[in-house]
Amino acid sequence: MSFRGTNASSGMGVADHSKSTYLELQRKKVFRYVVFKINEKKKEVVVEKTGGPSENYDDLTASLPENDCRYAVYDFDFVTSENCQKSKIFFITWSPSVSRIRAKMLYATSKERFISELEGIHYEIQATDPTGMDLEVIRERAS
Repeated sequence: MSFRGTNASSGMGVADHSKSTYLELQRKKVFRYVVFKINEKKKEVVVEKTGGPSENYDDLTASLPENDCRYAVYDFDFVTSENCQKSKIFFITWSPSVSRIRAKMLYATSKERFISELEGIHYEIQATDPTGMDLEVIRERAS
């Protein structure tokens, strides 16, 4: 069974595949980003899309729907002022203002449970429109 525990308030589980895909991003750098969606029928968070190491932040933002919520994890590589290569993992809750109220509620109530399954998240960002998750926002948080 790919269903691991549930949250009493939201009833959302986390698919094992979602966790293993995240670990591949975090530990093995197989992916630049992962987009997750809530499968309402199965009542669990599942992987919707992955972006390979050569993809960038624009590829991630382009893969988010304009009118529905998603979670995304992005592995941001940058160089510090001391010229050190670093990487920070961002968890993004994408909740556009035009999405259904039910979707916004589901994503809001399931977020903490989902994040608790993913170790090594450095920063969280919540965005209701593209400017809320602009690359400059990511850069500022990481540095």
